[in-house]
This record gives sequence, structure tokens and C-alpha cells, in this order.
Amino acid sequence: MKMQLAEIAQALNTSCEGDAETVITSVAFDSRKISQGALFVPIKGERDGHDFVGSAIEAGASATLWEAGNPNKPEGIAVLEVADTLKAMQDLARYYLQKVNPTVVSITGSNGKTTTKDMVAAVLAKRFNVYKTQANFNNEIGVPMTILEMKPITEILVLEMGMDRAGQLHELSQLARPDVAVITMIGEAHIEFFGSRDKIADAKMEITDFLQEDGEFIYNGDEPLLAERAAKLPQDKSTFGFADSDSIHASDLRSTMHHSFFKINGTDREFSIPMIGRHNVANAMAAILVGRHFGESDEEIAAGLANFVPTANRMEWEKGDCGEDIMSDIYNSNPTAVKAVTASFGQVPVSEDGRRIAVLADMLELGSRSADLHKGLAACLDPDKINVLYLYGPEMNHLYQALLDKYGQQNLHYYPEDEMSHLIDDLKSDIHSQDIVLLKGSHGMHLERVLDRLK
Repeated sequence: MKMQLAEIAQALNTSCEGDAETVITSVAFDSRKISQGALFVPIKGERDGHDFVGSAIEAGASATLWEAGNPNKPEGIAVLEVADTLKAMQDLARYYLQKVNPTVVSITGSNGKTTTKDMVAAVLAKRFNVYKTQANFNNEIGVPMTILEMKPITEILVLEMGMDRAGQLHELSQLARPDVAVITMIGEAHIEFFGSRDKIADAKMEITDFLQEDGEFIYNGDEPLLAERAAKLPQDKSTFGFADSDSIHASDLRSTMHHSFFKINGTDREFSIPMIGRHNVANAMAAILVGRHFGESDEEIAAGLANFVPTANRMEWEKGDCGEDIMSDIYNSNPTAVKAVTASFGQVPVSEDGRRIAVLADMLELGSRSADLHKGLAACLDPDKINVLYLYGPEMNHLYQALLDKYGQQNLHYYPEDEMSHLIDDLKSDIHSQDIVLLKGSHGMHLERVLDRLK
């Protein structure tokens, strides 16, 4: 972005205290990420961002938003006083979005939204100037920041949108007003706050609340909860999945250690993605539909999918220090995701002397159903496919008890949350070079520490 403070002040319906001709080249709410010429946005959260304006000035900020009534207004920097700094940043993002006027693709889902976002961006980049959400910057702060970070030449903006409460996607959809909305699937993520998958589906559908009248809704057609709700939308709709009734459906799935291959109806072309798993094939089909929406050829789409780079810790292969291969999928976790990942991992070939070892940590935010949902994972775990299990965290004790008869104590290990060091030591002494290892757990369980020690 590149705007004079005078234009920003006008967009926010305020005045500039300082040089209004100052050119702003970036926006940041974290004083540690300020660059020369930035506008600092102090947000009130666990810490009050206003307390860090001095650090922002030292780092090179040219101006700051400032909440009216907040004391100690800084000197030596241009100030734009607003009623609410977060809302002002969102309003500025709305203004800048209208100014650049890209086509907007918004993506949500209980699982797979980050990977799908990466796939969609890679596909569309074959023909367009594309900017996408970085990492998973997908909430009421991350979405406006992503908008403000895009270059003026952006033709298509790919936005990942997350939610942990009802109404959140409604607000994000109102900000972005997408031309294409995508829902990857409905799972149990955040069920603690919603109570049922029906209510999760209702909240996810909010992404379509401000879908353009001539826009398109692309969704997982194998999910009845989405099909029921999509039927009420007047916009064009396309579905992906594995049923013949879906607009596109996959067949002839095959995989190697690092790649999945598949075909879809209507073409003999084989598509490939540098990830394994049936669920990632579904994500790729969503990207195919988005690419086709924008008139891309299947050749362009296939090239984009074959070479896309997934965000870190999404089924990412790493190398351990004794030569083992490690699949890191440690950003988040819920029952649907664990079932999908363990099914894929259980099909990865190993040598005659190798074993498949899985480290599973607690799935968080499952509320009163947590014990049953952890215990329920027992049905999808087979000692012939995943040979050894290390379970970590208080909730995983429910799964441990459910698996004792199936696995036996020799191949089943449990560790309370305060025994991560013990887990790591046992794991390191157990792993051989021919083994492959899966790490899967919610981000709050910090399995990245296990990964660092194994590497």
C-alpha cells in the first residue's frame, strides 16, 4: 500500500495531527514488525498496544492511530485520533480494498482452509497477480491486515477466514464482500463454543452472507449440512467430493510418500499434489473449481497444484536426526483431522524393518464431549497400520484406556502434560532410521518442541 496520511484521515473521517503529506507504505499492529514509513495501529488485547507506541516510533513508524481519550498521546509522530483503533483499521482495509478493487476469493472450513488457500493461490497465480493470506492470519485482525498488505497491482485476493464464534464470518464477509466463497468441510473444530455440527455449519455459512449476487459458492458436496443450507442461496453453486452427484468428483486415487495423484470426471488428465491424503485431494478439487471459475485451463490448474508450497506444519515432511522421516501436522487438531491424517499416514509405505509411529496430543476446544471424542479415535487406529502410539496430554488418557486391549502396553505409551521431556527421551530411544513418525496435536499442546528435539 502507498497512501498519504491525508487520504487515510479522510477514509477514517478524522484529522491528521502532523504532516498530512507523509506517505504511509505499510500498516502494523505489532511494534516489533514496524518498518520505516509504517502506520502503527495500537490494539487493546491482553496488552494495550498504546503502551508500545514508543517502540514503534524507534522502529521507524511515521504515524499512529490513537484511541480517543487514551492518555499520553505521543509527540514526534503524526497522530490520527479514532474512536476504536481496530475498527479504524478495518475501515481503512475496506477503503483500500475498494480502491485496489481485486476480485476476492474467501475460504473457510473446519479443516483444510489454509491448505486450500495455498492451493487456490498457486493455481490462480498461473494467470493473475495474486495475493493471499500469509500463514493463517484469518481473524478480525488478520483479514484487514492481509487486505492492507496487498500490492496495488493485485488482481485476485485470496482470503482465509477463520472463526471461533457465531457472527465472526458474517463480519469478515461484510468486510471482504467475496466474489467466490469456499467451504472445505464441516468438522468438530470449536464444538466447545457451538455445541453441535449443525451450529458450526450455520456459522460457516456466514461466509456467504455478503457473497456478490453474481458470485459463486463452492463447497464440499459430500456434507449434507452444507447441501441443505446451500440450496437456499440464489448464487451459482458448484460442489466437489467423491460422490457421482458432485460437480467434480475424484477417482483413481494413488499416492507415494510425498504425493497424491487423482483424476476427476470429464477429463483424462491426472492431477498431482505434493501432499498425501484423501482430504487433501478434496482440497485440491476445491482449487480446481476456483481455477475454472476464473477461466483457467486444466493444464494451468494442474501445473499450479503440482508445485504449490503448503504453509508450514500442514502434513509437512521433516528429517529426524537418526534418519527417520517425520510428518509434522501440529498446527491444529480435531477428530475429523486426526482421522484423516492417521488414515493417510497408515498408507505410507515403510521398509520391512520400518514402523509407523504416531505421537498424538490432546485435541482442544471440544468441551463436554472431549472425553468421548478422544475415546472415539480408537475405532480409526489399527496396530497393523500405525504400529506404535505415543499419547500426550490429559484428554489422550481416554484414548489410552480405550486402546489397551487393541495395542497392548508394549506399543502404547501415555504421558501426562507435564511429562513432555520423558516422552521425548523415550521416543528418541525408540526410533530407528527406517521408521516414519507422525506428530499430530492442537497447537496449544506444543508438539513443535518434540519436533525440534527429534531434528
